[in-house]
Amino acid sequence: MITRLPAWVWVGAASLALVAGMVNVVGYLGFEHQAVTHLTGTTTLLGAAVAHGDMRSIRHLLLVVLAFVGGAVLSGFIIQDSTLRLGRRYGVALAIEALLLVAAVPLFEHRQIAGAALAAMACGLQNAMTATYSGTLVRTSHLTGMFTDLGVFLGHRLRGLHAEPRRLWLCLCIIGGFLTGGVIGALLFPHFAYRTLYLPALLTGVTGVAYAAYRHLRGPAGTLSP
Repeated sequence: MITRLPAWVWVGAASLALVAGMVNVVGYLGFEHQAVTHLTGTTTLLGAAVAHGDMRSIRHLLLVVLAFVGGAVLSGFIIQDSTLRLGRRYGVALAIEALLLVAAVPLFEHRQIAGAALAAMACGLQNAMTATYSGTLVRTSHLTGMFTDLGVFLGHRLRGLHAEPRRLWLCLCIIGGFLTGGVIGALLFPHFAYRTLYLPALLTGVTGVAYAAYRHLRGPAGTLSP
């Protein structure tokens, strides 16, 4: 239940949505105009490339898809559990995400599709990490689920049914974070190009350090099964 999510989850979700928004807008504005935080559009483009026999696009798009999945695999390997637990290794996962984003910058600057692949891997890791500790409640690298939950909430309210207000606030928090990240990334890209990714890498690292500090100060704070 969202009513039981601790404060560090709310702050972390908003921060990571901000990061994802910045990363995705850099992917869109870059040389491949490629989304990297989710795979719906990428898979659609892959289907079109297969239909037209465009081998170059097939290779590039498939690499991005596999990299995103690889990031999710890495998250599952690191976190190892689907239970919300303050002692889990989220700080390690965030540090790896930051390193992946930093490593993507020079590859992007040399117009290598591997840059998009590393950014996609970072986002796959991030999205799987949040899903790991909170089931389907929190997804920070794309907004489809958040907008769906928002619509369901409003539909319930229109019918006079009970709807948990914190679900609404969590959706708005993540949507607002992602949108803000997109605005910031779009404003910075004309000035810093792919080096814009250093900012979300820094924020991810800071979030990881803040989590580690919070974990150290609070100690084991119980669990919450999604």
